[in-house]
Order: sequence, then structure tokens, then C-alpha cells
Amino acid sequence: MRRGMEKVFAVPCGELIIIAKHRSGFLFRRVSGEFGGQHGKAIARLCQSGVVAGYDGWSFYVHQGVLLTHEGQPVWWGRAMDSAGAQRTTYLDDDNIVGYDDAYVQNPDKHPMEDLARLIADRGLENARIGFELDNYYFTASAFLTLQTRLPGVNIQNATALVNWQRAVKSPTELEYMRRAARIVERMHEVIREKAEVGMRKNDLIADIYHASVSGAEGHWGDYPACVPMTPSGLDATAPHITWDDAPLRNNEGTFFEIAGAHRRYQCPQSRTLFLGKPPQKYLHAENAVLEAIDAGLEQAKPGNRCEDIARAFNTTLRNRGFEKDSRCGYAIGLSYPPDWGERTMSFRAGDTTVLEPGMTFHFMPALWLDDGGIEITEPIVITQTGVECLCTTPRALVIKE
Repeated sequence: MRRGMEKVFAVPCGELIIIAKHRSGFLFRRVSGEFGGQHGKAIARLCQSGVVAGYDGWSFYVHQGVLLTHEGQPVWWGRAMDSAGAQRTTYLDDDNIVGYDDAYVQNPDKHPMEDLARLIADRGLENARIGFELDNYYFTASAFLTLQTRLPGVNIQNATALVNWQRAVKSPTELEYMRRAARIVERMHEVIREKAEVGMRKNDLIADIYHASVSGAEGHWGDYPACVPMTPSGLDATAPHITWDDAPLRNNEGTFFEIAGAHRRYQCPQSRTLFLGKPPQKYLHAENAVLEAIDAGLEQAKPGNRCEDIARAFNTTLRNRGFEKDSRCGYAIGLSYPPDWGERTMSFRAGDTTVLEPGMTFHFMPALWLDDGGIEITEPIVITQTGVECLCTTPRALVIKE
């Protein structure tokens, strides 16, 4: 029996008929409705292939995707050698798993989209309106131009993030997976508090963090996060996305750890800041300002409010305490693959008028990057029927080891 018959991706095997079949049908109807009756939709991002077809594999460095029409199963399309992976991880019939020849892989004289164009024509869609995720990490300019050339009768539409929006509200099973990921990231932060010390090479600490990440927590295994740990120290922590090296941890220096637990591809990111030694007073002022602003933002995190309401409450409180944040302070999270654990839909910032609904999940990310360091104290949250739930129980404070 293929893996896809045991479970559709992110759905436990015992709930295939009850949840997976129902969920897939719901998703297809929502996508078709949102797409305005157009004839087909090609999905280029791997996490969409996982949600729509169940596919799971580290093959997103080559072109692949899912063709979704109004009738029948989706069609998985990718490199021929990955067809076996599609047979193992999806619920699709073999006729709906289509692989292209390896001669198309990284060949400047041929492009895989030539094969996709043939598939689209063979399925009778050569004159259809088809949506592609045009603003996508893996849908290249060359891919777009090849499809334009090979499918002159197709009306190409922009369907970026269409599937993402349909999965904004998480099911109870999805929320359970995210809570399992939350237990994992809690354990990762515990390891940091236990192991970090002056003189320790940062890469050795990262190794311990990775071990905790993959080992999992409470009997649930750890999947690989969609981002690597971001762990800058000192002046490096004035920048948000620096990773690690072999430099030793230093006394009287701060390091923030932006990390995530993952379970069955569901991501639960959380950040905390470690200070070895006695932190200067301005760090403590910044900590107090961030904590007060987090509380203000969480008070606005409830059904019926808008994303911008959380941002307004957070930024107003922060500004009243003498600090300024010029970037968004949160974004939607859920199922994802590299290079990003966000869902690329909603953000906590001015102008985002998306109405909050129960089951929506976010990384409330109120980080501050100062002139000589940075402070990150963040929370993964889920909107509930009456307000908000913080998915993690990690102490919300600067971690100080003197």
C-alpha cells in the first residue's frame, strides 16, 4: 500500500476518509470558486503540492507542481525520478502522476516547462484560462516565458497565494500538529538556556539545538524547519537574518535565537534573546517596552478585529515607551517548506484589513534591532473563539545568565 493511501499529507492515517477526502473537496471548491470559473490552475510551490495532492519530498530545487482542474483528481507533475516519491506520499492515481525526462534537468538547451506545456495541451487545456503562482520562489522568469511561447492560446492569470488563503483557518488536526511543534520549540529554547555559556562555540550550541529539533518532544518527532536558526550576537544582532559561525559566545553580549519547531511540515517559530552577563539598562528598558507592547497587541488579537489592529496597538505602545519598529510585527504561519515558514498572506501592519477568524495562526514577531544589538521576544499564536492562545509556554522575558 502506498503511503498516500495511509495518509494524505498532514492528515493522520486514521482520518483519511473523514478529514482528507472532505478537506480536499473543500479546498478544491474554494480554489475553483476564488478562481472565478477559470479552467485550470497550475501550482508551483511545494507546500501547495503538499496541501492539494499530499506530495512531500526535497525535490523543490527542480521544477514541479500540481495541475488542478474542475473535474477529477489533481495532476502531480515533476521530475521522473521523483514520481516514485509522489506514488509514496500522495493519494493520486498513477495516471495522475506525470514525470518529465531527466534530460530537462538543469539543461540550458531544454526547459521542463516545455513538458508541462505538452501535458496541459494533452489534457485539453491549450486554450484555457490557467492560473499560475507568478510571484513564487520557484517559478522563474524562464519558466514563465517558456509557457508563454509553448501555450500561445492559454490566457495566463496570476493565482499567487490562492491556495494559501484557503488554508488560513486551520483545522483541529492542523492545530494539533502546530501544538506538537510548539512543544518542540519550547524544548529547543530549554536547551539554549541549559547549554549556552561563555566560551562555547556557537556552532556547537546550534548542533545541540538541531538535535533537540529533530528529536522532538512528548513522543512526537521533529521535522525540519523551513528556515535555519538565525542566531546573531553583539553588533551582528543589529541585523535580523544572520545565522552562525564558530565564534565563541562572549561575556556581556546578547544573542537572539529565532528558531522553530516543526512537525509534519507544520511550523511553530519562536524567538528569545540570551544575554551572558549583566545586561545594560537600555536592554532592560527595551525588554520592558517590548513586553508591554506584546500585551497590548495580544489584547487586540480576537475574532472580528483586523490584522492592523494588532499592529496599531503594538506600535503605539512601543512608541510611547520611546522605541520605534518600522517593519511588520507578525505574519501568518502553518505548513511550509524552505526557504520561509510564513504563509505569505496576512501581516500585522498598517493597512492590512484582513478580519481575524478563529483558527488563524500567526507568528507575533515584535523584534527590535538597536544600534548595538537586537532583542527578539516573539510568540506563535492562534485566534480562538473568544480571543487568542499563545501556543508556547516559554517564559516571556530576556534570558539572563550571569
